[in-house]
Amino acid sequence: MKKYRYVAKTEDGTNVRGSESAQDEEELYRKLRGKGLYLISSHAQAELERNRRLKKKELADFARELGTLLHAGVPLIRALAILAQAEDIRSYEKKILEGMLRQLRQGDSFSDAVAAQGNAFPELMVHMLRIAEAGGRLDEVCARLAVHYEKEHRMNSKIRSAMTYPAILGVVMVVVVMIIFTYVMPQFSELFEGLESLPASTKVLLRVSEAVRGGWPQLLAGIVLAVLLIRLFLRIPQVRYQRDRLHLGLPVVGRLLRRIYTARFARTLSSLYASGLPMLQAIQVSSRTIGNSYIEQQFPEALARIRKGESMSAVLGDIDGFVKKFSATVLVGEETGSLDEMLDSMADALDFDSERAIGQLIALLEPAMIVVMAIAVGFIMISVLGPIYGSYDAIGSFESMGV
Repeated sequence: MKKYRYVAKTEDGTNVRGSESAQDEEELYRKLRGKGLYLISSHAQAELERNRRLKKKELADFARELGTLLHAGVPLIRALAILAQAEDIRSYEKKILEGMLRQLRQGDSFSDAVAAQGNAFPELMVHMLRIAEAGGRLDEVCARLAVHYEKEHRMNSKIRSAMTYPAILGVVMVVVVMIIFTYVMPQFSELFEGLESLPASTKVLLRVSEAVRGGWPQLLAGIVLAVLLIRLFLRIPQVRYQRDRLHLGLPVVGRLLRRIYTARFARTLSSLYASGLPMLQAIQVSSRTIGNSYIEQQFPEALARIRKGESMSAVLGDIDGFVKKFSATVLVGEETGSLDEMLDSMADALDFDSERAIGQLIALLEPAMIVVMAIAVGFIMISVLGPIYGSYDAIGSFESMGV
């Protein structure tokens, strides 16, 4: 059975586009007639390739290079062939480009060839390329896509680099504690056995040390199993929804996430709208790129309100998860007729605010982790040295009594 993309007419003459599975075009025709549709044209889709998802930087480089070649007058197939023959191209990128070339030579459109590569390209790119083909502005849209993904890559890179130092501190903390439990504590265990009484904290540390030394394979397996179970648990839609909602309510992190989500939605909506996609469809596609299920699940109701005639700025202002000034920016864009420019400007401003907020957060997080590490190590050292000094005091008191 094949998957067909089709164009059909309803009984009132409205064009309808969609996809349907059928053995051949005759069966496709019968299925559509059963739905009250009259087939106009159709073509079989190739099965989706299993490709790895391209990173933001790779998407930006692909769009920029392709847009440059197309702007220079190079035909599309020739441009893709040039990119596929580049010396520094990775094997999986070459496979994707060759798959696209194969689809184009079979007569598919460029956007369908991109969509046929499975998860390699995001939905946003497919929609924008489909619009660009219809309007004959493929080079312009590729240039816009390059800017879009370059900004996303830059923001993600700054977040990763900002979290590097806290991550290193966390690893060092775990390593130090493990060394203390597996090497330092056993050195004192024989000494502690000769003492009549030990503080509760020392007893706990000794038991933990014995458990770590005697059952570290089970402990490691338990940690791995716990991580896997947590990941599976977080895949449950209801759990992910509550987790994403909780994130937005965190004191400092919540405000940062709201800026990041709003900037991501604004930039995506601006790109789609400027490319010619109808506003309702642009909002629908943009809502799936936010990265927060709690915010995304508010959009079906928001779209229904817009279809009823409510203003877009008022509806988006009621979305819980966006910064408050977002609706005011959309309102100005609606009134001035420059919505795409206002959204781009808003996204840039929020990105700048996010970078500054990330810097402030890391500036607070680093000393906090150092303090936590110092408290943990200090607690361990006091629990170890306390009984030793106590035994010395006892010995001194016995000597002073002449025992």
